[in-house]
Amino acid sequence: MQVPTGEQTSDGLFLLNALLDFKQIETDLIPYWTYIEFNAIPKQEYYFLPYVAAIESITFNINVIRYPMESVTRRNYYGSARVDNISTLPFSWNYNRSLGGGNLGLYFKPASCYPLKAMVKLFLTDVCLDTDMSNVSECVPYRFINSSNQGYDSSYLEYLRYALAEFMCSEFGIIFNPQSAKILESYKRKLMYISPPDLSIIKQSILNNNEQIGYNYGDANLGHGWRPS
Repeated sequence: MQVPTGEQTSDGLFLLNALLDFKQIETDLIPYWTYIEFNAIPKQEYYFLPYVAAIESITFNINVIRYPMESVTRRNYYGSARVDNISTLPFSWNYNRSLGGGNLGLYFKPASCYPLKAMVKLFLTDVCLDTDMSNVSECVPYRFINSSNQGYDSSYLEYLRYALAEFMCSEFGIIFNPQSAKILESYKRKLMYISPPDLSIIKQSILNNNEQIGYNYGDANLGHGWRPS
């Protein structure tokens, strides 16, 4: 049995954390969706969300009633005509990655401290030599909803073991075992199906007046974000 030297241990830990950091980009292979809550700030449009790698959906609450928000494209959010000084119900959002997290934009600007609830993927955090990766506490400034989010399950740790082996072979110029490479690829395919992206769509019809097809200046000034049913 070979015992790694101190330098080898240090190199292995460095490469493991580099692998975890790369998952900030390769978010498809982070299988954990987490439900978090934070508060909107009146008249504030932009919010930096540390550790958030991706957002699938956001809602806001007025008392006990939860209302959906619509994701809009970057071009639509930043390139469309609108009035910037309106504060009312934040019915649309756009999220862009940035260093250490991402920037969330809300339109309209919130008129109150609405609780915002989001389904997100969080970055995998760096570890130390004595870290128990099956029980890693996330140091993030959010309140988790119905989720302990304490660590990585055994199947994901097994994937990371093979991914780290491939990473180390590449780093030191060693050929990765072909059989191990096949196992790693099979793990990747399986991870893709644990929590695949939700590709469902909500159909809207121009023939139905009850459908909400965007929000305009009249909505904000006359109905304050509300429309009759």
